[in-house]
Amino acid sequence: MSDHIEKQMELDAPVSRVWRALTDHREFGEWFRVKLDAPFKPGQEATGNILHPGYEHLIWRAVVQKIEPEHLFSFTWHPYGIDPNVDYSIEIPTLVEFRLEPRGKRTLLTLTESGFDKVPAARRAEAFRMNVGGWTTQMENVRRHVEGSDAD
Repeated sequence: MSDHIEKQMELDAPVSRVWRALTDHREFGEWFRVKLDAPFKPGQEATGNILHPGYEHLIWRAVVQKIEPEHLFSFTWHPYGIDPNVDYSIEIPTLVEFRLEPRGKRTLLTLTESGFDKVPAARRAEAFRMNVGGWTTQMENVRRHVEGSDAD
């Protein structure tokens, strides 16, 4: 098993459009299926209610690391932290990075989640497996969001 997940997708949308979808907390919530409480700010925790069916009882939590306009948006979180009886705050979180590169009028979006080697062994493989599938779905959600008829 690897210690990181990487996904790439070329989107038929300019960098500015993809950037807004990733960093505006309302737009992020639309495609990620979470209702965030406030805008993203570096160094601050972002929280909100998960809207994905079956997970509505959970709170989404991430600490924003970097916001480098139209280039890099990153946060740390506890992957697949879905057991309400577990205190995930004692674990070392993984780092999620969204990198954008202009490709003419299109955008190359690279998603990397790293640090799975620090996730406790008892849940590492399942967290990795769930996030591999989850990021595949989320990348498609971003594509639909920015390329849809109401994208701009």
